[in-house]
Amino acid sequence: MRAGIHPIYELRTFHCYGCSSEWQTRTTIQPHSSDGKIHLDICSSCHPFYTGKQKLIDKAGRIERFRRRYEKQAPAAGAPASAASATASDAGTTAQPEPAQQ
Repeated sequence: MRAGIHPIYELRTFHCYGCSSEWQTRTTIQPHSSDGKIHLDICSSCHPFYTGKQKLIDKAGRIERFRRRYEKQAPAAGAPASAASATASDAGTTAQPEPAQQ
């Protein structure tokens, strides 16, 4: 092995700001604080995914609210119903010529 190209693997203290827990493990990460600890915002003992206290989102309610908001509006009372229904039924279709009968 070449000397001087490998990082130093040392015992470091990690500190979690979320739950104030500390533990030691070996790592190559260099601490950036003056106390010599590696500070974390959140760890596995206080993260909602690992603790089982995560908030579940009601996706079904969100989908129904989206559908209600963007569903097609009924035609106004003054507008002719036949024109509105013809426009809605013909939307997106192309007229095809009828085949010639012999």
